[in-house]
Order: sequence, then C-alpha cells, then structure tokens
Amino acid sequence: MSNFKYKEQHAVIVKVESEQEQKEVFEKLKKLGFKDLKVVSV
Repeated sequence: MSNFKYKEQHAVIVKVESEQEQKEVFEKLKKLGFKDLKVVSV
C-alpha cells in the first residue's frame, strides 16, 4: 500500500432505463468527442 499514489479524478454518471439506451448514450458521447468512456452495469 505504500506505493499507492492518489490521483484526483472527476466523472459524470448518467442513469438510463435499458441496455439499449445505454448503448445509444455511449455512442452519442463518443461522437461528441469524449474519449475515456466507461460502461458500468449494476
């Protein structure tokens, strides 16, 4: 644990109603130029 280096990060979470909407929103954000996108399902 002594090698751990804290790096501040910022994120936005967008809740959607379905997997299909998740795919659509992901593609829209990609087209807008966002590069570091993550998909999370819980």
